[in-house]
Amino acid sequence: MHYLVTGHTGFKGSWLSTMLEMQGHSVSGIALDPQEESLFNQANISSLFTNDLRIDIRDRVQIQTAVSAINPDVIIHLAAQPLVRESYRTPLETFEINMLGTLNILEASRELSNLKAALIITTDKVYKNHNHLRGYIETDELGGDDPYSASKATADIAAQSWIKNFSTVPIAIARAGNVIGGGDWASDRLIPDLVKAYANGNYPTLRYPNAIRPWQHVLDCLNGYLTLVDAQLTRGISGVWNFGPDLSEKYSVNELVTFFASEWGVKGSPWIPEAVEQFHEAGYLLLDSEKSRSELIWENKLRFENAIRWTVNWYKANYAENALEITRNQIRDFFGLGIEGKVQR
Repeated sequence: MHYLVTGHTGFKGSWLSTMLEMQGHSVSGIALDPQEESLFNQANISSLFTNDLRIDIRDRVQIQTAVSAINPDVIIHLAAQPLVRESYRTPLETFEINMLGTLNILEASRELSNLKAALIITTDKVYKNHNHLRGYIETDELGGDDPYSASKATADIAAQSWIKNFSTVPIAIARAGNVIGGGDWASDRLIPDLVKAYANGNYPTLRYPNAIRPWQHVLDCLNGYLTLVDAQLTRGISGVWNFGPDLSEKYSVNELVTFFASEWGVKGSPWIPEAVEQFHEAGYLLLDSEKSRSELIWENKLRFENAIRWTVNWYKANYAENALEITRNQIRDFFGLGIEGKVQR
């Protein structure tokens, strides 16, 4: 099977491409250049690809040409401007990348002779946030106050319209929560900030220590995506699907940082408050993934503490070992896990 992954140079794209290659698939990618410090560069992920293309997702003509030439069996669309604070600095670009980029991929997929399924990745932040104490379900109202959330909600709505009116193969939308895992070096994200601070004997600053988020290891998230793709291919499933931790796992930023610091070996208070005025971010956000659990028979394998341990272990090993092998070893271990998070031997 030939997969096209957009945004393959990013954090999730690098893990996903490695997983697909290990499963015996051929993989092509369309994305911008990776950050200099990135899993893609560290692990030489480019060597895994049949086609490793650098195209701006907003360029409809180039996207159409490239997608037609690749003619994949499956498209997984990850490419995005993924940062809330960056969306305040560059709102127009954020909307162009997240909304128009999604439509460009969908339009380019219309005439493909090999295409069997397409998966559009949005986010948990597409939901109009009322700080509900329950998890959001797939039929809840969409919205977004910040430009990032609004742009992804718009992309989600556009993809739903496309599914109803133009799809000739199963097209699905996946909404996942805050993903953590080794190899994330992006600026303005929590785990990279912790690693960079603790590795240098410093303490990170936190913007919203009491914010609740649906924390999930990258392998659980991607396993959800691929479980959905399998259902698209075998059962013709489409529609919208949530992938997040069990609703009993309600952890704040402070709780994550405190446990991460303990696993890293940090002594004393593990963070300091950020003093500058902050942009708006939701204080409470959880996903209800019962639909995926019951209809796709999908479940997180790594609970909160194990997800953090695996993340810490990746970064610590990375200082002494090959990044690609660390990544592959964690993928092998993950697929050897039972539902209780223990490796099955």
